[in-house]
Order: sequence, then C-alpha cells, then structure tokens
Amino acid sequence: MKKVFLKRAAGVLAVLLFAAAPATLFAEEYSLDDLCRIALTRSEKLKAAEENLTISEIGKDKAFSYLLPRLTATGAYTQYSEKKFTATWGVLQPESANAWGVRADETVSLSGRELTALGISRQNVTKSQYDLAAIREDYLLRYVAAAYYNVLMARKDLEIADSNLERLMKYREAAEKRLRVGEVTKTALLRAEGELSGAKSDRLQAQNSLELAMAVLASNAGIKGSFTLREVPAAEGDVPALTSFQEQAFAVRADLKSMEVQKQIAADQTKFIEGAFWPSLSVFGVYARSDRYPSTPGLNRESIYGGVALDFPFFEGGLRKAEVSEAKARERQAALFYEDTKKGIEIEVQTAYLDLVTQKGILRFLNDQLAYARDNYRAVARQFDFGLSNSLDVLDANTLLVSAERKAASAAYNYRLAILRMKKATGTLLTTMAVKQ
Repeated sequence: MKKVFLKRAAGVLAVLLFAAAPATLFAEEYSLDDLCRIALTRSEKLKAAEENLTISEIGKDKAFSYLLPRLTATGAYTQYSEKKFTATWGVLQPESANAWGVRADETVSLSGRELTALGISRQNVTKSQYDLAAIREDYLLRYVAAAYYNVLMARKDLEIADSNLERLMKYREAAEKRLRVGEVTKTALLRAEGELSGAKSDRLQAQNSLELAMAVLASNAGIKGSFTLREVPAAEGDVPALTSFQEQAFAVRADLKSMEVQKQIAADQTKFIEGAFWPSLSVFGVYARSDRYPSTPGLNRESIYGGVALDFPFFEGGLRKAEVSEAKARERQAALFYEDTKKGIEIEVQTAYLDLVTQKGILRFLNDQLAYARDNYRAVARQFDFGLSNSLDVLDANTLLVSAERKAASAAYNYRLAILRMKKATGTLLTTMAVKQ
C-alpha cells in the first residue's frame, strides 16, 4: 500500500510540475527559413496575390474556349386555344405543336486572331507567375526577415539590459561597502542608485519592445502560440564585384522578366487588333425536328442543313485604325517601362552592394570597439575595487560598454539584413529559400 501511495503521489507531482512548467519549454522554435516557408503558405497578402495567377489561368481557359465550336439546343412547345380547319378540312391551326433542334456554329478570323489571343493568355499566366514571385520576395524581405531581425535585436537589447542591470547592482554593492569604510562619499552611492533605477527602466522598455516585435513577427508570418527563434550565423566571405551582382539581377529578376513578357504581350496585342482588318469565316450546321397535332400530310418533320458565311466589315468609321494606333503606343510604352525597370534594378543592386560593403566594414570596426570597451570596463572596475578609480570612471566605462554592445548587435543584424537585401536585389532570395525548404 505504501508503494502504491508513493507512485500515485509521484504521478500527481509530475502532472503539477508539467502544468507549472514555463510556456517557453514547449514553445516552437523557428529559424528564418522556417518563418519564410510558413509565411508563403499562410499569409493573407500572398494568398490574395496568388488569386491573380488563378485569374490569369482562367483567362487562358476562356481564350481557348473561343477556338471550339458553339453547340446550341433549342426546344419549343405551343398550345393553341382551338383547332382551325380549311373548307376542305385541312388543318389551318393545330391543337398543339412542338419543335426542337441542335445547332453548331464556328466563327474564325482568317488572320488567326483567336490563336493570337490564346498566346496572349498563356503569356499572361507566365507574367502572373513572375509577378507573384516578385511579390513573394518583397514580402519575405519587408515583413518576415525585417521582423525576424527586429525580434533578434529586441532580444539582444533585453540581454544587454540584463547585463547592464547586473553590473550596476554589483557596482552599487561595491559603492555601499566602500561608503561604510569611508573610502567614498554618499554621492557615489546616490549616483549608483540613480543609474540602477535607469537600468531598470531600460530593462522594462526592452522587455515590452521584445513582446511587441514578437507579436508583429507572428502576425506577418502567420504563426500562433508561444515560439522562440533560432539564430543562424551569417556566412563569412568576400563580397563579389558589383558587375557580377548586376549581371545576375538582369538574368534572374522576376519583375524584369515580367516586363519582358509584357513587351511581348503588347506586340501580340497589336497583331491581334490588326487582325480585325481581315474577314471572318462562319460555318454552321443545324438539325431540326418539328411535329404538330393534328398533323398534316405536307409537314416537314426533320431537317438537316448547313451553311458558310463570310463577314468583311470594310468601314467602321476609323475605329480599327484608332485601335491599332493605340496598341502600337502601348507597345512603345511597354518598351520604355522595360528600360526604366532595368535602370532601376541597376541602381537598386548598386545601393544594396554599397550597403552590404558598408555594413560589413561597420561590423568589423564595432566589434573591435566592443572588445576595447569590455577590456576597459574590466580594468576600471578592478581599479575601483582597489580605490584607484572613482565612481564616474566606472559609470563612464559602463555607459561606453552598453553603447558598444548595442551598436555591435545592431551592426550584426543590419549586415545579415543587407545580405538578404542583396539577394532580393539580384532576384535570388526566393530561390534560396526554396532550396532550403
């Protein structure tokens, strides 16, 4: 009985410990790749953009339907108020009559406009795919990666605030001990108390900033519940030449490929409108059947016939000519937009390149500054313990260390974000994530 009681008590204790465990022990851990993968499947903005691709695919089906013949079935039933006969008892008006039939129609332009329209619809699908890829890359950079590094920076700020609070508490204790033995005045303790209160305020602000940043990231990525982030170090290496990035961007960028397709669509649109000058050929076939009661000997109960028609609108008040001129203007406009987009990509890549080089240099210098600040604080704190430095020296050294830690952390995350901006500028951000998926 005693063993059974101990087992039950152990089980109850385990349940209580499980219920009282912190939520972070059971929180999901995500890397940046995980968040991007989840955002691609859950983001409402991306799902709305995917509908544009669906619409263009439906447009391709609509364009293909114009190449198929039209089948029409008709049926009619007529009930008359009374029967009417001729003088020789021939049926002038029957009691009832019915008729039904099936008709097939096919109309094509001799210029092949329908095939041109089908080609345009297929190109629209391709353009929508490129547009969707560009939207996805922009969303992952602006709303997922930026929010991810904001959380990491906020988390680092909280760690820095905790370390600062811990150092100032130790400094306050040291100042209080030295005040007791008369080595410092009370102003040193009061200054320590004031700095400690400020550190507590900074710590609270850092905690709230972290919670807000995590909420924003969860909303943008489409995740729910408690989660933690897994930080992956940035790959080190030399930055390639600017020309290699620009060549890669011209070959890969989805928005530039979209503009290329738009140029071709504009050219085909001109061809489609010019086809209106050509005649159209219509072919039809009909099967018809009719009956009436009472019937007449001369009633044609069944008919099968077909026909061919050629339609050539030779004058429409200059409408077709105006439409062709408009299409050619749109074609020139698409070419200009393409060249403007290409120039914009060139500047975007150069901007991202300079930012990447700058952030890498800044990170190296700020890491050196952080190492000097840490060594300086250790030396000043040790001197303060032996009475070789005053309280202002310690506080100045601590302020320099906190500033160096924040700047170094900010530079580290800005450098990683600059790498992603370069990938987005060259059009490889989405493909890189896809490979990692």
